Amino acid sequence: MTTFSRRQFLFTASATALTSPALAQNIATSPDELPVCVFNKPLQHLSYEEQAKLVAEMGFVGIEGTVRANGHVSPDKVTTDLPKQIKALRDNGVEMNLMTTDVNNAEDETHRTVLKTAADLGVKQFRMGSIKFTYDRPIPNQLDEIKATFEKLIEFCRPLGIQPLYQNHAGAGRFGAGLWDVYEVLKDCDPNDVGIAFDIRHAVVEGGQSWPTEFHLLRPWFGFVYCKDFEWKDGSQKPSNVPLTTGQVDYPAFFKTLKKSTYTGPISLHMEYISHKDPELLDDSIAAIKADKIALDKLIQG
Repeated sequence: MTTFSRRQFLFTASATALTSPALAQNIATSPDELPVCVFNKPLQHLSYEEQAKLVAEMGFVGIEGTVRANGHVSPDKVTTDLPKQIKALRDNGVEMNLMTTDVNNAEDETHRTVLKTAADLGVKQFRMGSIKFTYDRPIPNQLDEIKATFEKLIEFCRPLGIQPLYQNHAGAGRFGAGLWDVYEVLKDCDPNDVGIAFDIRHAVVEGGQSWPTEFHLLRPWFGFVYCKDFEWKDGSQKPSNVPLTTGQVDYPAFFKTLKKSTYTGPISLHMEYISHKDPELLDDSIAAIKADKIALDKLIQG
């Protein structure tokens, strides 16, 4: 654990949370050349080889790959299947830039195996599993417990050379929905050890116009940025996912803020407005991902 002054030095000196040489593969030289990978959840009906070839053809640097329950790699088969997926990706010139998992503690043996296997294969960052509050105990006490869990996970991951990231996700009871709770847990942590996958869609759902405050609060810990969009439909209180730049997220303002912060880390494109569960919708999903990438490339280059 480091002091606030140390963390601020890292931020101002490097202008990115990804200061570790081990994470350099995911860093661009300019905010106008941010590396973009794709969340592979809609593409899980493809084989590892088919998916890798498609991702390369679409111009992504790689994937955010699911290694979790109902993922493209099942955690109980990680030692046999993840090497196959990584080989298929690298044979096509792309990478698993981020691994998405159910891992949220270092005590579970399956979690430990997933992390060790991924680290041995050269995966440098993973998204943690979601954590939820209960309402039968004081929230501050639960935050203390979450912080202790993070500390143990960091200690396990540091010697492996793999960095945990926590995604802010909208929803009742979710740790990280409001982002200030994540700050309370991360504020004494070195950004080289742990970070956040900053999801602007979920930040706008929960924070509305306040997202720039949360952005700047947690900017030193940005390890990844997630891009997707939503709208409020037919008076519903629940957000509905829509194509990128067509919804409530003010993407020109977001990218202006992102570039001004000199962020040069990776972006993961999430296409979640077409069901990933129906294999008959695979072609529609691929077309939607291609369209969203065109919109995202314009935002990055503009």
